Amino acid sequence: MEIYNWQKKGWPHFTFAENAVEKELYAFAEKTGMVGGMLKAMPEPVQMETLINIMVSEAVKTSEIEGEFLSRTDVISSVRKNMGLVSEMPVKDKRAQGVGELMIKVRNSFAAPLSEKMLLDWHSLLMSYRKNLETGKWRTQNEPMQVISGAIGKIKVHFEAPPAEKVSAEMQQFIEWFNATAPGGRKEKPKAPIRSAIAHLYFESIHPFEDGNGRIGRAIAEKALSQGLGRPVLLSLSKAIERDKKAYYSELEKASRTLDVTSWVKYFVKTILAAQTDAEAEIDFTLKKVKFFDKYGTLLNERQLKVVKRMLEEGPNGFAGGMNAQKYSGLCKVSKATATRDLQHLADIKAFLATGRGRSTSYQVNI
Repeated sequence: MEIYNWQKKGWPHFTFAENAVEKELYAFAEKTGMVGGMLKAMPEPVQMETLINIMVSEAVKTSEIEGEFLSRTDVISSVRKNMGLVSEMPVKDKRAQGVGELMIKVRNSFAAPLSEKMLLDWHSLLMSYRKNLETGKWRTQNEPMQVISGAIGKIKVHFEAPPAEKVSAEMQQFIEWFNATAPGGRKEKPKAPIRSAIAHLYFESIHPFEDGNGRIGRAIAEKALSQGLGRPVLLSLSKAIERDKKAYYSELEKASRTLDVTSWVKYFVKTILAAQTDAEAEIDFTLKKVKFFDKYGTLLNERQLKVVKRMLEEGPNGFAGGMNAQKYSGLCKVSKATATRDLQHLADIKAFLATGRGRSTSYQVNI
């Protein structure tokens, strides 16, 4: 019979070798200081745009990890609305509405102690679109809560969480641990990335909800990081995780069978560091966008501005597949001839870079 971490003697006292991540902890401290300085040097509107872009990436990617693909436009509208900013578009997808609101809640309450009410409220926000799910409650089903894969007859159980009758007590213990290890707590853990790694694993090991555990677990990891920094963290952890989901699930599975979590801590701290590097790229990209509009803004018509803004919403990696006349005409509701003229003008003034020829021509913003 498989023995999981919560069944082992000593649970939930995790052990790890801190010296295994010394270099990463030093690099993270350096990068967070640099990113904070870069952000402070920006004009306020640019700071706000950077913040929104990073929160949108987190909201979109934390859902993608769970197999849900949200409209980036909907998520942007939800985040802006919940920040009290004007949004040009209504939020059509209730999933985007919930995850956008959750991002703001987590950010605004980063310094507050964790509580059962806070977690249940987060779950209600996140899962409000699920009519067949009791939201804002710990799981109560008698069936085992298992993470499985494979077809019927060849099912592999990757993990089994504690039974439902133990969840309430386990979560009370988890909440006490989280608050005790916070800055100023009686068992303070001064290395924020390590505390974040353990908090995420600990929560996922309990798996207290019928659904939404991964997304809320990553929000808890972000809260732990923010508390350690003394300010809301400026990175998208889920974006870094989503790049290699197999590694994430593999490390979680290994860690669920042991209380020595050195391997998990190494993986998670390196992922946090990768997320901070992504944030640097996002800030650089935002500054380049400002320079782009300073240079070309007055040379573009309304259609061209709309298309450029839509393409830049995709972030530093660019607009997937590039822009072409067909996509342009669809976005702006114009003829293909008008789309072709607009695109040619953008290429002529070097606002767009063209690749390919004839019907295969596609364009990216010259950022």
